[in-house]
Amino acid sequence: MSTIDKIAFHQNIRNEIPNQQLAKELATNEDLMGIREIVENLDNCNKNVRSDCLKVLYEIGYLNPFLIQDHVQAFLKLLDSKENRMIWGAFIALATIAHLRPEEIWGEIDKLLTKFKQGSVITEVWGIKLFASLAATRVDYAKRLFPILLETLETCIPRDLPTHAENMLPAITKGNQTSILSIITSRESELSSAQLSRSQKIKKKIHAITR
Repeated sequence: MSTIDKIAFHQNIRNEIPNQQLAKELATNEDLMGIREIVENLDNCNKNVRSDCLKVLYEIGYLNPFLIQDHVQAFLKLLDSKENRMIWGAFIALATIAHLRPEEIWGEIDKLLTKFKQGSVITEVWGIKLFASLAATRVDYAKRLFPILLETLETCIPRDLPTHAENMLPAITKGNQTSILSIITSRESELSSAQLSRSQKIKKKIHAITR
């Protein structure tokens, strides 16, 4: 059985379990040839195959981003897709490898920012992870991206505030932590008790940053 035959669509299974199992198998075996076969099907004529393949790849990114980093251009190409699922899936994949391939990803920063502003909730969540990771790699990246992170924190719906703040941690330094803390504190009255508890834990993490 070839690698592509193991995705959920070809197994005639309507859940993500086969894709997750395949990702674990490919990651455990460091099967670069199998991963390449999955990448080659990101532009398959069947949208279900495309979707399954992207799921496999970003699941590998969770487990071992080194194994998919060489396919950064394939993920960037997906930003031009007309399918929202492929766009937010690309954001997830790129976020997992941003610390490994920041310069190549930065080459498409204008397009990424446009898709981020137009995107779904998932795109926003993973866009913040992606931008925070990029900002952590270079001062000039941080200079452009940190104001966007702040704006998102100021305008997001209350329930997303703790998640976004936590996802911004890689980009937070001793020099900019005050601005983040100020926004979180100013919005705490909007939070539920559970959200507030989480927010306060994140604030402690931010206070502890010394870099």
